[in-house]
This record gives sequence, C-alpha cells and structure tokens, in this order.
Amino acid sequence: EQRPAAGGEAAASDTGPAWVEEAAAAERVFTPSNALVGLRLKLRCTPGDGAQRYGPPREVESSGPVEAGPGACTFDSRHLYTKKVCGEGSVRAVSYNILADTYAQTEFSRTVLYPYCAPYALELDYRQNLLKKELAGYNADLICLQEVDKSVFVDSLAPALDAFGLEGLFKIKEKQHEGLATFYRRDKFSLLSQHDIAFSEALHSDPLHKELCDKLAKYPLVQEKVLQRSSVLQVSVLQSTTDSSRKICVTNTHLYWHPKGGNIRLIQIAVALSHIKHVACDLYPSIPVIFCGDFNSTPSSGTYSFINSGGIAEDHEDWVSNGEEERCNMPLSHPFKLLSACGEPAYTNYVGGFHGCLDYIFIDKNTLEVEQVIPLPSHEEVTTHQALPSVSHPSDHIALICDLKWK
Repeated sequence: EQRPAAGGEAAASDTGPAWVEEAAAAERVFTPSNALVGLRLKLRCTPGDGAQRYGPPREVESSGPVEAGPGACTFDSRHLYTKKVCGEGSVRAVSYNILADTYAQTEFSRTVLYPYCAPYALELDYRQNLLKKELAGYNADLICLQEVDKSVFVDSLAPALDAFGLEGLFKIKEKQHEGLATFYRRDKFSLLSQHDIAFSEALHSDPLHKELCDKLAKYPLVQEKVLQRSSVLQVSVLQSTTDSSRKICVTNTHLYWHPKGGNIRLIQIAVALSHIKHVACDLYPSIPVIFCGDFNSTPSSGTYSFINSGGIAEDHEDWVSNGEEERCNMPLSHPFKLLSACGEPAYTNYVGGFHGCLDYIFIDKNTLEVEQVIPLPSHEEVTTHQALPSVSHPSDHIALICDLKWK
C-alpha cells in the first residue's frame, strides 16, 4: 500500500477497520476534525531526497485516541484580530504567564487555589494543547513567556512554535524547574546576542550594580531576601532580517510574587533596568527596548510607578511593604521613557481569591508606538467557569498582545 511522506491516519480500534489515510494531513501541522474523535492517529514518514531516492518508512502511533476539544475558548475572539502575521515595519508582541505545571498540579493548587477548575483541565497535556492552539493563532513576531517548565519548552513549545516559524530561547531559574522563554519570528529577526542574568548573582558580582549593592548592604535582612530569590531576566538583542540598521532589545522577566514583597520587587526592577541600560545604552546605543513580563505589581505599586516615571523616592510606602524591620529607603532612577503598551487592564490575573493587573509590555516611547492592542477576553468569558484556569483557558493569567511599530 502506498502512503504519502507524511499522513495522519486514524483507526477505529485495534480489532476494527484498518487504517484509513487522512487526505488533509499533508501540512506540517495537522488538526484532527471532530469526525476523528475516538480514533487513534498514526504518522508514517518516508525519508526521501530530490533524486527520488527513498529510505524505509517509519511509523509512530498516538498513545491515546483523539479527544474532543473544549469548544469555545477565551482566545477564539482574539484570534479574529490576529489572523495574519503583521506587516513589514510592525511587530506583534505577546507576554504571557502560562502557569508552570510545577505549580498547577500540587495538592494546594487543586484544593485551595483552583478548586473551581476541573481536574483534567489542570493536567499538563490538556493545558499544553490549549496553549499551543492559543499561541499559534496569535501569529506573533515576539512571544515572552513566564513560568515555562523546562520539559514543556524542550518537548512541547519549542517544536510546536518552530512549525509556525518561531525560534525559542530559554532561561531557567536556578533552583527551580521553570523559567522564561522568548520566541522570535525567524524570517523577521535574527539573534545578535543574549545578555541573560539572575538578579541575585548580578547584584552580588557585577560591578554594574555596585552602588545599589552598597546601599543594600545597610539593610542585611532585605539583602538576604533579595539574594535568596531565584528570579531571572532574559535579554535578547534582535536584528531585522530586512533592514540591518533596525535592532531591538527584547527583555522578559518574572518578579518576586509575595504580596508584601514590594521592596524586593523594587530592587529587582532596579537591577533589571540597570542591566537593560548597559545593553541598550552602552553596548547598542539608542536601541529600542520592549520589556515584557509578570511584574507581580499592580498599577498602584511603587514598581509600576518607578518603571513608568523613571524614578522612585526614598520615602515611598513600598519601601516598608513588609513592615518596619524590612524598611530599606533608597531613591532610584532609570533613564528610559517607558510606556505600558496595553495600558492598565482591570486584570491580567484572575483566580478565585484575587484579580488584578500584574502583567505588562513596556515599550520605549521614544522609538516605538502602539499600532493596536488586541482586546482582552470579556469579563463574561473569563468568569464563564468562575475563574482561571478553566477548560477553555490554560493559565491563571491572560496573554497581553499588541502590534507595535517603529517611530
């Protein structure tokens, strides 16, 4: 029997009808139709070259049958705005905390954090499939993800997004199995250099932060806490494939999470901005900056105000966010003019016990402008299953998406 070089094939059962060839499976990505629910898939690949020489075919069968999808998803209506990759001179950026499996599948998560979420919808395979469908439909040029399990990056996201033309970079948090991922569209950008850091290590050993380190040394309790954190910063310098004079510095982070950790986040963001300044002012003078991440900071926080305004006073209330014994007053400043490209949505994180805006895509307003912001899902969509994550949404955060253009 002849088979195409790549075909997804389905069988009713081991004892039932034989394998039937799936005509629609010639592309690199195959999405089974509803008619295939309950059937298994088999992929047969026959290696060949241009000279009509073929090797022996190889086959692999799916471990389980095709399952029904969740029906309508929170991101379906967003995909209507992102049907095509945006044009030359524009960049579509996504920032998204995808909820690490490490945190989703604990007893605490299942019973306390997300008791409203069907257990099967918290499972990794289920969320991964939803997530890949969501990300693929955004047709983004840049994707910055937080809470990415190492195995998820290697085995799932990198190969899936590779099929859609995106190259991935990963930065693990020390002591943890999750970290940050940045993806960029290969035909729009090439990678010039990477400048990733772990905050604690940079603060401790990079002369760039000596002044801050010296100030912090006066507050041993806070210093200790900052140095214990495993938060990292991913910095990638990209160059346009069509115009080599056009470079961009894409940065991605996930700041310390604790509600009373405002003082720690201020120090982390000060380190981040000093490091970005080194890259975008010293190494690549006047290169535009896009700074994505889960900043664990609402718009009323000191961290947001510091990023937005360029400075923070030493008497700001966030210096005592964890009480008097951890007070660490210091004035800080940075040279960038940064703007939250997606504004200040009511929330980007929506769980049973909390909702608020914690995620941002900050852009350099001297060099970049916002062309469009993809609307977030409606409140009705987010709360259809009470809160996030749900059968129709793979994370407890919502992706931010915007189209940017060079000024």
